[in-house]
Amino acid sequence: MAITLNNGFKMPIIGLGVWRMEGKEIRDLIINSIKLGYRHFDCAADYKNETEVGEALAEAFKTGLVKREDLFITTKLWNSDHGHVVDACKDSLKKLQLDYLDLYLVHFPVATKHTGVGATGSALDDDGVLDIDTTISLETTWHAMEDLVSLGLARSIGIRKFICSNYDIFLTRDCLAYSKVKPAVNQIETHPYFQRDSLVKFCQKHGICVTAHTPLGGAVANTEWFGTVSVLDDPVLKGLAEKYKKTVAQIVLRWGIQRNTVVIPKSSKVERLKENFEVLDFELSKEDMDLLKELDRNYRTNQPAKFWGINLYA
Repeated sequence: MAITLNNGFKMPIIGLGVWRMEGKEIRDLIINSIKLGYRHFDCAADYKNETEVGEALAEAFKTGLVKREDLFITTKLWNSDHGHVVDACKDSLKKLQLDYLDLYLVHFPVATKHTGVGATGSALDDDGVLDIDTTISLETTWHAMEDLVSLGLARSIGIRKFICSNYDIFLTRDCLAYSKVKPAVNQIETHPYFQRDSLVKFCQKHGICVTAHTPLGGAVANTEWFGTVSVLDDPVLKGLAEKYKKTVAQIVLRWGIQRNTVVIPKSSKVERLKENFEVLDFELSKEDMDLLKELDRNYRTNQPAKFWGINLYA
């Protein structure tokens, strides 16, 4: 099952995020997920594992497990490379051992001090606050992203985390206004506790596919890093899991799919990979979709301000 993007390319509606994956774990994760049917992988320069992902993909291609054209590979421009978009994209392609990307995203809508192409540190100033580069506008970054399409380095381009509180819709609107190549995707945190219905509807109305990163509310990863609560512990969702004889995660992912959003859950366990992929054989009723609307808390689980000394979401 796939969503057709505004440029005609198809994006599988279920993908696999590789955040916080390392070493041999990556190889096994990629190979096992392909065997299970995954064809969409969500990467980022900032995850610091593009080289390992590339080695796994190369193995999958070499052994005939899958062909390049069967996969949808996403990676992302880091904040410190906004002034070096083409070089940063080429660096990611080299590490991933690919000739082109299916999707290249602006990871955050903020340019920071350049620390070297592919070096994804977050430079802080003397006060311990993110060192923002005020000479590079989002419009400048976007036009550089458009060059990637004309160069054949990326089939589609998009935005991610354009999410500064109520400013999210306006940033997306502005991008639509000045773009020659429209963003194909807006990747945002959204799950039953953080539904962001207005932004989702705005994007879909204007032909931008919404991808839900953190579609399970962050679970263990965001609890460890940010101390946030997981949606998977919600009693309403547990009740629905019993009703449909599915896991809570499957209920949440199915909810995301029925909103017509792409979901990219992360897991390194084969049994979880299999469960997360098995969400197309049932459907939540309208009554239960309406019930889930009531769970919205406007509750963000991903809080990079912990590392940056500044809250970009305020």
